[in-house]
Amino acid sequence: MLGYEQLGEGMRPMIAIAGQKYSKLFSPLDLGFTKLKNRALMGSMHTGLEEAENGFARQAVFFAERAKNGVGMIITGGIPPNFEASGHGAKLSTPEEAAQHRLVTEAVHAADPDVKICMQILHAGPLARTPECVAPSAVKSRIGAFVPQELDEAGIEKQIADFANCAALARSAGYDGVEIIGSGGYLISTFLVEKTNRRTDRWGGSFENRMRFPVEVIKRVRAAVGPNFILIFRISAMDMLEGGLAREEVIALGKAVVAAGVNIISTHFCWHEAFVPTIATMVPRAAFTQVTGRLRRELGVPMITSNRINMPRVAEDVLVRGDADIVSMARPMLADPELVRKAAEGREDEINTCIACNQACLDHTFTGRLVSCLVNPRACHETELAFNPTSVPKRIAVVGAGPAGLAFATTAAERGHNVTLFEAGPEIGGQFNLARKIPGKEEFEETLRYFRRMIAVRGVELRLNTRVDADALKSEGFDEVIVATGIEPRVPNIEGIDHSKVVGYIDAILGRRKVGRKVAIIGAGGIGFDIAELITHAGISAALDIDVFAREWGIDFRNHPRGGVTGVKPDVASSGREVFLMQRKADAVGRNLGRTTGWTHRLVLQRRGVHLLSGVDYLKIDDAGLHTRVNGEFKLFDVDTVIVCAGQTSLRKLYDDLQTRGIKASLIGGAFEAAELDAKRAIDQATRLAAVI
Repeated sequence: MLGYEQLGEGMRPMIAIAGQKYSKLFSPLDLGFTKLKNRALMGSMHTGLEEAENGFARQAVFFAERAKNGVGMIITGGIPPNFEASGHGAKLSTPEEAAQHRLVTEAVHAADPDVKICMQILHAGPLARTPECVAPSAVKSRIGAFVPQELDEAGIEKQIADFANCAALARSAGYDGVEIIGSGGYLISTFLVEKTNRRTDRWGGSFENRMRFPVEVIKRVRAAVGPNFILIFRISAMDMLEGGLAREEVIALGKAVVAAGVNIISTHFCWHEAFVPTIATMVPRAAFTQVTGRLRRELGVPMITSNRINMPRVAEDVLVRGDADIVSMARPMLADPELVRKAAEGREDEINTCIACNQACLDHTFTGRLVSCLVNPRACHETELAFNPTSVPKRIAVVGAGPAGLAFATTAAERGHNVTLFEAGPEIGGQFNLARKIPGKEEFEETLRYFRRMIAVRGVELRLNTRVDADALKSEGFDEVIVATGIEPRVPNIEGIDHSKVVGYIDAILGRRKVGRKVAIIGAGGIGFDIAELITHAGISAALDIDVFAREWGIDFRNHPRGGVTGVKPDVASSGREVFLMQRKADAVGRNLGRTTGWTHRLVLQRRGVHLLSGVDYLKIDDAGLHTRVNGEFKLFDVDTVIVCAGQTSLRKLYDDLQTRGIKASLIGGAFEAAELDAKRAIDQATRLAAVI
């Protein structure tokens, strides 16, 4: 029987199309004592709302919006069971704290009583932000702030008891289950591997002893919550870490926690300190699900897989292959809370796809900021950023169809304004048209596909190949003009900058100028790194081929050695060019790149032999090459090509002309600020303006 929902004045089927296209994704999963209505999971990710002012009320709105749009199950961000598990206040250890969580569970169940919501219990162990952090041994994590205190027997008993207490309180707060995270370099996983567990008592030594802690936690939690409560264990299926778990140990642990009372096993694929990217845009879609599939055949319980599953077709294919029983899509539901509904209604082309840029989500998490989403600034800001229908529709001109112009035009039109979008070029996209040509950034095309569709759905009038001036806009009588004309590359004041060796970054990306075999890149910001990636790349993009990705990062999916990594030098294909990536600043090159992705870009370029140079003064360019002073010493680089990535300047002449004529106008995006191309800032600024205009 088809499900229906009231939408406006009519009714439309919710699962008719899904039943044809995504029969696995939209099939229920029977857990015996309860049932999941479908296999779509909003997986756990910490948003910062957990600690924010009015955070529980804001989480309630955040999760309820996803619940009402069709997801089968939600797992919250990690909640510590005690203070030493995290070092901040968002813990669950008292009935008073549990009462706050009821705001979340009641909101989700009110949005859809069939949606299950589970709370993740996360004990960060040596990664906790407090000197009181604990671990099985006093071994500091590479990315931890403190040397953890080694737990004695009494301390271990306290941690186990606190896990059980936290789970019991979660049940009293109305959660349908809990997920216990046993991976990532957090407390439980540090008991499991020898490099972090150097104990010689019953909690260390043999693997049977090392897995005693997670097994005891599961036993105690199950006893505390009873049989009819979902208990999920997040296992480190492949650590991506030399010295990590062997495949046989993962299987043994999985069987042991199932015997101890786990209903579902969720697979995780990385310690946070591992030198392998697992969730960045350079990672192929569903790259790791094969690992879950092999483990699933050994364990015989429902299993969750995750990582880079960002569209319903990818999720369906994973399920059809038998790689999992449930598919986790966490960031994709930041990007689009209606993802599951749109899939069910056959509106996949309207999904605002997660491009795995990490810029507003994980980069924010690891720098202590509230999470949001580059392509959906409303994520985690639902209580303050609403797109309410306008009571006074206006005729609005938007000039420039880059990310800022597109975000403003489609949001303003959604609210009921009459929007005309002018673009001087033959296609929409602006700087995203450059970004999507960089190997590893192919996902950026998805955002442009989304905006193309939203232009049609929301009735924006699009005028391509149309360059407008102030007089033309005035003659059409628009109520408002939004100037999103973007940027132009800055031309540095260097002698010989007009030499034939010099190529602008736009010409280099679009292939309009030939690039030689020996290249200097002036400017080592994000664009400089993109150019270096583009001109040193050879062969198919690793983001499009799992085997190529595995070779580049030293992963052995087929044989699953200890930790999943080969331990040999990764095989990174290169174009053979000799490249010098330079910057004026004396700081380390790439220091200001994204927290969670910058290291991957630096590492790839280093493996291709790119020279990263800081403290460079550019003297002149001539037939001999690029003359410089590097950290005070003269050096000539006898290069064939000099590619300039020296920043941008705002294109705001139109805005100035409009102001002169007394026409009301607003600046957004690169036209407003061009210090460093920042699509996150541009889309957020444009969206917020469109919400109130």
